[in-house]
Amino acid sequence: MKNKGNIAIFVPHAGCPHQCSFCDQRKISAAQQIPTLEQVQEICRQAIAHPRRPKQLEIAFFGGSFTAIPEKEQNALLEAVQPFLAMEGVTGIRISTRPDCITPEILQRLQQFHVTAIELGAQSMQDAVLQKNHRGHTAQDVRNAAKWITAAGFSLGLQMMIGLDGSTPEQERKTLQELLALHPDTLRIYPLVVLKGTELAERVQNGSFVLYDWETVLELCADALCACRQQGVRVIRCGLHAEDTVQSEAVAGFYHPAFRELVESRLCLRVLKQWMQQHPQETMAEVQVAPGWSSRVAGHHACNRAACREAGVSLRIIETAAIPAGMLQIGKDGYD
Repeated sequence: MKNKGNIAIFVPHAGCPHQCSFCDQRKISAAQQIPTLEQVQEICRQAIAHPRRPKQLEIAFFGGSFTAIPEKEQNALLEAVQPFLAMEGVTGIRISTRPDCITPEILQRLQQFHVTAIELGAQSMQDAVLQKNHRGHTAQDVRNAAKWITAAGFSLGLQMMIGLDGSTPEQERKTLQELLALHPDTLRIYPLVVLKGTELAERVQNGSFVLYDWETVLELCADALCACRQQGVRVIRCGLHAEDTVQSEAVAGFYHPAFRELVESRLCLRVLKQWMQQHPQETMAEVQVAPGWSSRVAGHHACNRAACREAGVSLRIIETAAIPAGMLQIGKDGYD
């Protein structure tokens, strides 16, 4: 049983004043309209009553720009979930919104409804990239909103999108540095997925937008995941959620139902290469990992095994509860 989870309530496109180049929230969330108050409460009831529910649950309004919804509707949605906050294991309310839809006054109202965490769809900290993709906000809007959120005592979440039109690998790294400098508690890393019917799909089709290759994206996401671990920022998602609608509507980009595992596998390969450089005479690497991590060490379609074999090293992978998730023990050497 997982220790933490969300009661996810999707409000697609709700309140959003812009149509970003990449966006079709109805496909991403697999929802077509804002749920009724009765539906919101039923979602909460079912999640809380589920026999395999996580020990801690957070009520989460995802998919739209929550604080851009008319205030009366915001209050009604928040009011509908108040009774569930008194139930065992329900820890608070999380919302996602736009950086330019946060003010100190809005935050005061959200506190009254026991909202505890706010995620900002920053996506990039490069103004030219934001403008080219019709985000409708600036990097300074992200800085201002993040400062107000943390000062008011909320948990701050940020979202980053890798591969937007007009961005470069160097700009991706600068965006990551700037986002981490805002001291978020959580980060979501979204590699770009181009969906049918979006402006980016048209740009890909007419050749005005050329995407990164998969190798570049995996390396950038691995860099981001590694940097977050080093700074103690929890990455709560890496890659879009596996939804049939996303997979069927994607025309380009970097969708994979187990994208995070691909990225973690890339980090494992980096560790293996480092170990091989440090132990050039070894022909066998005995790797101990947490339960469930063998596939990450072996790599997608055993690509990490193959890379080690080419270097003259065989892998023996052992799962043990004595090793924390994300850590590799190779012989007597530990790597995090």
